Amino acid sequence: MSSEVMLTPKGAATRARIVEAAADLVLARGVGGTSLNDIRAGTGTSKSQLFHYFPGGKSELVGAIAAFQSERVLRAQQPSLGELDSWAAWQGWRDAVLAHYGSQRHWGCPIGALATELIGNDPERAADVARHMDHWRGYLRAGLSRMRDAGLLRADADPDTLALSVFAALHGGLLLTQTMRSLKPLEAALDGALTTLRAAAATG
Repeated sequence: MSSEVMLTPKGAATRARIVEAAADLVLARGVGGTSLNDIRAGTGTSKSQLFHYFPGGKSELVGAIAAFQSERVLRAQQPSLGELDSWAAWQGWRDAVLAHYGSQRHWGCPIGALATELIGNDPERAADVARHMDHWRGYLRAGLSRMRDAGLLRADADPDTLALSVFAALHGGLLLTQTMRSLKPLEAALDGALTTLRAAAATG
């Protein structure tokens, strides 16, 4: 459990710096491979300082890392992610996703990696990370709902199912991108997902 800490602007900036630096360590080594001592050394903080900002310890810090990574990933997909109500916007989203992951030092999705690792050893925190994933998928579902309402998709098209299909393709592509160390699987997965969406387009 975490405790609310009232922070000055300087304190908030210090906490944000710790989270960002720790996020890079965890992304490179995994949650299990990154100790609090590693984080202290990597962020230049003392034990007391670390627990001042994260009274709940490592689990609370991991939760903050998940929120940070989620915000960073979603921000990289804007404005297209919030405007998925046209085919051009979906193409723009596809391009933004490829540009973001192509610019990262580490392959794969940091949010998905956290969720996968935490499921077995910290189910409560894994559920928090899963909510970030659901929020992300919600953007896709909302855009598809708007497209159906606008008559761009068939009336019988199910935004929930289509959004899940696209999201599954996205994360399958990200997993293969990580194992193959290439953007080609992600590119193929996204192009296939958009082809599936276009198959649900209204005709006439």
